[in-house]
Amino acid sequence: MTAESLEVMVKKLSAGDPNAAEAAFRAYEPYLRLVVRRQMTTRLRSKFDSADVVQSIWADLLPGFRRAEWRFDNAVQLRGFLIKVTRNRLIDRMRKHRTGIEVERPLVDSAQEGFPASTAPRPSEVTQAKDLWRQMLDACPPEHHELLRLKRLGLPLGEIAERTGLHVDSVRRVVRKVAGEFIALAGRQRGDDDPTLRS
Repeated sequence: MTAESLEVMVKKLSAGDPNAAEAAFRAYEPYLRLVVRRQMTTRLRSKFDSADVVQSIWADLLPGFRRAEWRFDNAVQLRGFLIKVTRNRLIDRMRKHRTGIEVERPLVDSAQEGFPASTAPRPSEVTQAKDLWRQMLDACPPEHHELLRLKRLGLPLGEIAERTGLHVDSVRRVVRKVAGEFIALAGRQRGDDDPTLRS
């Protein structure tokens, strides 16, 4: 907007022209947001942004502009008025959030604060465990699936034998066999049996 068009807009604004109020907002909004941003700290930015401040003052000023409550001789006078109103609104917002800003502290890594690290598995670990379980089931006959499920729950061999009706030595043998088959399967997937990969 040229200096001449600004002066025309100011005259219309002083006369209560609603279109001039909209034009003034578009013309000064970026500048007023810059005024706010220059005075905001990082902590204040977590509470509100410059657009909040500028839009709130404009919502309050618009009825007064429409009723032609203020008279401005030129664009410089209007800009000074808007800057003062904006700074006052920012001070009000800062006072409102002062206690919260003083009390609140940013979250930090729990290990730095001396808290124990979480023992819960990471999502990637959960996915890997599910894949591993599926591969183990695929590597053994269906009649051993229940035995593996009980072993996965952490039951001792004696209790597994009691629940499945097998002898403890049979349970141990099945567990070893499945483990051996799975290790062999994993080796084939890595290419351990590929003579081209041997040194």
